[in-house]
Amino acid sequence: MRSTLRQVRSYERSVQLLMVNQFTINLGFYMLMPYLAAHLSGSLGLAGWVVGLVLGVRNFSQQGMFLLGGALADRFGYKPLIVAGCLLRTMGFAALGFVESLPALLTASAATGLAGALFNPAVRAYLAADAGERRVEAFALFNVFYQAGILLGPLVGMALTGVSFQVTCLVAAVVFAVLSAVQIRALPARRGDARSGSAARVRGGWRQILGNRPFLLFSAAMIGSYVLTFQVYLALPLEVRRIGGGGSAGTAAVAVLFAVSGLSTILFQTRITAWCKARAEPGRALVWGLLVMGAAFVPLLAAAALPVPDGGAPRWALATVPPTLAALLLALGTMIAYPFEMDTIVRLCGDRLVATHYGLYNTICGIGITLGNLLTGASLDAARDAGLPALPWVALTVLGLLCALALHGLYRTGRLAPPAPAAERQTV
Repeated sequence: MRSTLRQVRSYERSVQLLMVNQFTINLGFYMLMPYLAAHLSGSLGLAGWVVGLVLGVRNFSQQGMFLLGGALADRFGYKPLIVAGCLLRTMGFAALGFVESLPALLTASAATGLAGALFNPAVRAYLAADAGERRVEAFALFNVFYQAGILLGPLVGMALTGVSFQVTCLVAAVVFAVLSAVQIRALPARRGDARSGSAARVRGGWRQILGNRPFLLFSAAMIGSYVLTFQVYLALPLEVRRIGGGGSAGTAAVAVLFAVSGLSTILFQTRITAWCKARAEPGRALVWGLLVMGAAFVPLLAAAALPVPDGGAPRWALATVPPTLAALLLALGTMIAYPFEMDTIVRLCGDRLVATHYGLYNTICGIGITLGNLLTGASLDAARDAGLPALPWVALTVLGLLCALALHGLYRTGRLAPPAPAAERQTV
């Protein structure tokens, strides 16, 4: 951990602040969001479909507006969008604890989602700009802070929600308010490539972005990685509860999944990135990451061939060990791929309209996650009805292999290399 902190201090102040910002953003977000559904259904007594609608509006407003947030960041600069997003989330989180009518809840939920769409592409573009040639290492450190916030947030939220959900909302809102003030005061104003700043340039860049075939192909190939990693929240907890049942034992086993994923990233991300960078080009490292993500479901596939014990320690072990191994391998695959993934986006866009590219990338992957989760849920239902517990794990393993093959094809054909400068293209 000391070496990680030394690495952080080796970057300029703006990069350090962006990493702390991301930790704080995730801390505030995850201290509230895991407990929102229980508040809506329990304290407010809302129907299940209403709870799903409120949560869905938040997700849709974020995923659907990433592209707008990225374009605005390229137009007006990164800092205004980061600050605006944090201020908007401050208001949204404060409102969620005290409003009760459906229109007000939907408005507050949409505001929290839009806030993420505003600051997420801007933060990543800002980090890429100020990290310069050390982008890969910077994004590795960024992921450490990102996961630390995810790991600590629910624990803080659990303690606060024990008092009341309103207290949790107020504390989360205060976290974002303080973060906004710190960024207004300490975060330097920053814009991407000067060629990307004017409205005409941004509008004219759309044709270039939509015509950037390597970027679009890369985005499509990486959808699978997000579908696979999301199974820590969907398929793996369901599998734990299918075998181990509910109750405190099942809850503890699900908590282990998240702890393994977060702690492994905090402890090993920078070492794994350094090891990969010393031994492979970015495209090859991305292929490795997808292969590991696909292999993450092999322990579950093997466990599906075993008879389920009647109870006791053997049943708890079968419910816990394979999903935990899967969560660990998914975290490892993400650690391998994520820094090179973020760097590849910058290289494929030629350092122009970086935030817009990040926004479009997040939108494409967000749509893919939604469709992928629908298909995963359908496969889980089909497996249960047909008595074929291996079916979802076969499908997810194949998905990982197909995405790895797609990335390998892009890498071998040179489509993951940065575009040639305009002057160079004209002389060829």
